[in-house]
Amino acid sequence: MKAYTGEFIRNIGIAGHSGAGKTSLVEAMLLTLGKTTRLGTIEQGNTISDYNEDEIERQISIGASLTHGEWQGNKINIIDTPGFSDFFGDVASGMRAADVMMIVVNAAAGVEVGTERVRELADRYRMPRFYVINKVDREGISFMKDYNELRDRFGKKLTVVNLPLSSGPAFNTIVDVLKQKMYEYATDGSGAVEEKPIPDNIAENVADLRNQLVEAVAESSDELLEKYFEAGELTEDELISGFKTAVAAGLIVPVLCAAATQNIGIRNLLDFIVEELPSATERRPITDADGNERTVSDDAPLVAQVFKTSAEAHVGELSLVKVFSGMFKSGMEVNNPTQSRSERIGQMFVLNGKNKENVDEVHAGDVVALVKLKNTHTGDSLTSKGDDFEVLPIAFPEPLYSVAVEPVNQGEEDKLGTGLHTLHEEDPTFKVRYDGELKQTIISGQGELHITIALKRLAQRYGVEVEQHDPKIPYRETIRASAEAQGKFKKQTGGRGQYGDAHLRIEPLPRGEGFEFVDAIVGGVIPNKFIPAVEKGARETCEGGVIAGCQVVDVKVTVFDGSYHNVDSSENAFKVAASMGFKKAFMDAKPVLLEPIYNLEVKVPEAYMGDVMGDISSRRGKISGMDADGRFQVIRAKVPLAELNRYATSLRSMTQGQGLFHQEFSHYEDVPHEVAEKIMEEYKASREEG
Repeated sequence: MKAYTGEFIRNIGIAGHSGAGKTSLVEAMLLTLGKTTRLGTIEQGNTISDYNEDEIERQISIGASLTHGEWQGNKINIIDTPGFSDFFGDVASGMRAADVMMIVVNAAAGVEVGTERVRELADRYRMPRFYVINKVDREGISFMKDYNELRDRFGKKLTVVNLPLSSGPAFNTIVDVLKQKMYEYATDGSGAVEEKPIPDNIAENVADLRNQLVEAVAESSDELLEKYFEAGELTEDELISGFKTAVAAGLIVPVLCAAATQNIGIRNLLDFIVEELPSATERRPITDADGNERTVSDDAPLVAQVFKTSAEAHVGELSLVKVFSGMFKSGMEVNNPTQSRSERIGQMFVLNGKNKENVDEVHAGDVVALVKLKNTHTGDSLTSKGDDFEVLPIAFPEPLYSVAVEPVNQGEEDKLGTGLHTLHEEDPTFKVRYDGELKQTIISGQGELHITIALKRLAQRYGVEVEQHDPKIPYRETIRASAEAQGKFKKQTGGRGQYGDAHLRIEPLPRGEGFEFVDAIVGGVIPNKFIPAVEKGARETCEGGVIAGCQVVDVKVTVFDGSYHNVDSSENAFKVAASMGFKKAFMDAKPVLLEPIYNLEVKVPEAYMGDVMGDISSRRGKISGMDADGRFQVIRAKVPLAELNRYATSLRSMTQGQGLFHQEFSHYEDVPHEVAEKIMEEYKASREEG
């Protein structure tokens, strides 16, 4: 495989809402690049970038995949990312390897919630981007309608570069506004194209769009704007150079058109990528947490980052790596500053989906697959020996869906823990934790499908089958009044007896104050050496709960009286006595059950607003505000965590995949009486069964 230097490399990340046609677009690009001899389809399961069995079975992209090809002497690396929201983590990781983001828009749907989410990610990474309006060959399509919606939504920086002569099934001709040329494509899917003169009847419209483009380029630079005012125009060189600079700086956002399944517009797209987009060496320098920079250069010290890890049959763990500076060579020793470990670089591959090709060296700006790294995981940096430069962590989305799991077969707890930990190292959006309070292993991800596929991999690779349960809710118990009670523990069994006697007063504390213990014993009625046991008994009872087996919070406990026996008193006796006294006083202090309340923010198209609001109300939620955001509505509410179980699945069903949400803990508040009664009855029944 030929080694390309950074100035001849373009790294294009492809993202967009599910169903926009990203995978089909990649397939058409690879056909035109000569990397395949036929146009694969998602329905037939024979596309290059969607190659694993889950993707073929479900007909959606699940993970980011790498493909590449050569065009006009340049290597184009294509990072195809999923559109399905459960796998948005792979969009975030894939974009770390990209230098420019291609946002694909379904011409039949216009701006969708996934379009918005990808654009927000591009903003966060400060990435140049461009839009491809795909499926322009569908019935009832208006390219200019879609373009104007994009421009209204995302700003006047958007500018038409490729214009379809007509939309709908007759679409096969594209006008390049920048070059002022027209291209007619064959309708047999071959991608063959012929240059034609621009018809007189659209010449004025094309001229208007070109003037908009020239003005946008002029406004991107004070120097060009001055020349434009003086001469009334820009030279061809000034226009092309200024356009490329403005796109790289994000001051112009180009809009192109295509029909991927017909292989129309693809040659124009590839020409645009190599001629108008920044090369790998023209991207911003990479920075670390301290603001140190490394430029994209072979001569700079090595800095690379693993942006994705996957397990491949017969190969093992495959680490996809972006080389930001320096060079990789097979056999070299490198440092992993993230883990404070070293690694030896073995085999290196460039990829086209599952197809691998060996390479011996990789230049700055390129992407490569490494095998069998021992201590390196997704997000880790790789540097020259002795260099501790760490690339900033990848900003992965927070989990939205959780389940509790336990192995079907007893004795497989260790295998389960090892497997789940490895899956997390490969995919940081898949999270696992053991909740000691709830005594459950909780796994979390972006949605039900995300979790389903992770557990399928767990079974296939580690042989561990699991049972799934709803995660328990971390309710809290507290009191509304003060009360006093005596706890007396007296036991005589032939030998030495047990005796402890403690009088306790409990009082409510302000929310969030936790637990406070006061020793108010006078006259030595309880010896000092037994006071810590009294406190321990009260604390342990708080941890185990009284009315529902949940942690007690925000109470002040005072021991103010008691008695002891010279022979029979012990620390254990006073601990038991304190527990008995605490429980009695607690029941007399107007106990209440608290539940966690979460802030919920839901973004949906306006058409679904009523259904979503009604559903939130049915979940005991309280709407706290709404805002219009283009053709979307953002609904803010406070909802009990107990009512948010599997909300990701419900929202997707309600909105046909058009809804997004975010949740975070807000506070605790009283559980409604009828709900609390049910929880306490269930707790009582479980204790009786136990």
